[in-house]
Amino acid sequence: MTDGIYAFWKPKGPTSHRFLNNIRRILGKGVKVGHAGTLDPLAEGILVVGIGKGAKQLQAEVEKEKEYVAEITLGMTSTTDDEEGEKTEHQVSSIPSDLDISNSAGSFIGEIDQVPPIFSAIKISGKPAYKTARSGGELDLAPRHVLIKDIEIVSYSYPKLVLRVETGKGVYIRSLARDIGERLGVGGYLSGLIRTRVGQYDKDSVLSLEELEKIK
Repeated sequence: MTDGIYAFWKPKGPTSHRFLNNIRRILGKGVKVGHAGTLDPLAEGILVVGIGKGAKQLQAEVEKEKEYVAEITLGMTSTTDDEEGEKTEHQVSSIPSDLDISNSAGSFIGEIDQVPPIFSAIKISGKPAYKTARSGGELDLAPRHVLIKDIEIVSYSYPKLVLRVETGKGVYIRSLARDIGERLGVGGYLSGLIRTRVGQYDKDSVLSLEELEKIK
């Protein structure tokens, strides 16, 4: 297979690391493989992969804008800000209206300061935050300056809210779900995520592992 940068569709379930190991297994030992932008196990979608010399050219792909379809469950929070964590139900006295949803989601468009999830790979004193969180350690993650280019409401029927989100680099959609729920006063967590585009790569330009087997 020619060295270069390719887009694959990572299914829901495996980690990005495990998905790369499947690619390595197909291509054989000695082939360098890397990726630009991790997808959580519960997420699916575009994973940009560098193969051979392409593995050293991924930084430009990390910088590109990304697009997601995110399902947020309102009325509950999660310790991980997504489906994996322990849930806490909130007492909701008034269900958010369509206008409430529009105003809340819209308030996050632009340059914002976003606190990453404590269960993330961000390193604190050289140690990934999720390892400290899992061991019960205290974490105080600093906000990061990020860009959310656009948010479109795809559908809303309480407690489910589906958004299309276009972002710059470094945005955590889990944090966005948490923060929208907090701003609405009802809590919220990310219950589903599909990454539909990274730069010029979309679903029409992806390879599957089965296709890779044929062209390796």
